[in-house]
Amino acid sequence: MSETSTTDTARTFALGRTGRVFRQAEADGRKALVGFLHVGYPEVATSLAALRELAQACDLVEIGLPYSDPVMDGPVIQRAGTSALTRGVRTRDVFAAAEAVAEAGGNAVVMTYWNLVEHYGVDAFARDLAAAGGSGLITPDLTPDEAEEWFAASDAHDLDRIFLVAPSSSDERIASTVDACRGWLYATSVMGVTGVRSESSTAAPELVRRIRALRPEVPIGIGLGVSNGAQARETAEYADAVIVGSALVRTLIDAEDAGTPDDLSGLREVLADLRAGVRG
Repeated sequence: MSETSTTDTARTFALGRTGRVFRQAEADGRKALVGFLHVGYPEVATSLAALRELAQACDLVEIGLPYSDPVMDGPVIQRAGTSALTRGVRTRDVFAAAEAVAEAGGNAVVMTYWNLVEHYGVDAFARDLAAAGGSGLITPDLTPDEAEEWFAASDAHDLDRIFLVAPSSSDERIASTVDACRGWLYATSVMGVTGVRSESSTAAPELVRRIRALRPEVPIGIGLGVSNGAQARETAEYADAVIVGSALVRTLIDAEDAGTPDDLSGLREVLADLRAGVRG
């Protein structure tokens, strides 16, 4: 498959490694599933085992790097991230996580607040992530107009860069964000923090419609709020990929609360339901 996707409007979009994953799912007659878990929760070894489960079940694995001030995260992901930090997870552990996913045959991107990358060193982080087999970064608090150093590092190390848009984003902001991305565009389905929701977002289909009207060639992943197969099926009707985080993290929290933190059976059950959903 070619690096770029071309439309009737002659625009191109750099699919990178992760965008090609989405297009392969489309060629297989389904939508892609993206699963999120923190590295380091409940502790590093079990988190790596859980991420390997995601590598087997998901088209793309989103590895969360715990941060001390997770302003965009809801209570479930905050609890897991805070626990991971308390138990000693370090930035370098994310590279072991990317390597574990790659060795399991999966594709991984890292979801991280930008301060952690800056503190590590932007080029050094990109270098070490690429060496570990990672495919790129999702940067929720970094806007394209402040990302010059990340543009240079991601180009130098062939990493995808995934930026976010929200229902409040203007058409101008959507277009400029797509131009800055490589791989795909992360569209948040709601205004607010991450978390499990009982109903699918009504704003998400309209946001996707607006994006496609502006830039029909870009693959779109929808995140925030999807928690089960039924919601995944609804989201897959209009998005290229369904992103699930809190519902997966919750299974690890439930296992720890039950005194069996290494029990991944609940995680496997939710993943099976979500896989069935994105396959219609």
